[in-house]
Amino acid sequence: MRTRPVLIVDAANVVGSVPDGWWRDRRGATMRLRDRLAEREGSEEVILVVEGAARDVESVPGVRVESAPGSGDDLIVELAAAYADRPCTVVTADRALRERVQAYGAECVGPRTVRPA
Repeated sequence: MRTRPVLIVDAANVVGSVPDGWWRDRRGATMRLRDRLAEREGSEEVILVVEGAARDVESVPGVRVESAPGSGDDLIVELAAAYADRPCTVVTADRALRERVQAYGAECVGPRTVRPA
């Protein structure tokens, strides 16, 4: 039996990767990202990690939203560790975060993978 891959998305990093005015409405920008992720074709489990002003964004079919009680990066690392037995990809441009999750075998891709400029 093949295990289902997991895609963990660093919401703050991905939303902040395009200067489209997201800073005026972080929650709304995060909801748009979540909805874009829900429309993706793919077999992976999608987890969107949110923090700060976007903490109350809710899950939708196809995207599980995880609210970080503190640092979003720390929660992403915890999730990468928890899914170390499955193919795991983390979407972020944060170099330090990439190093932390790669220690658990996660692959890393940049924000344009899920949010073209």
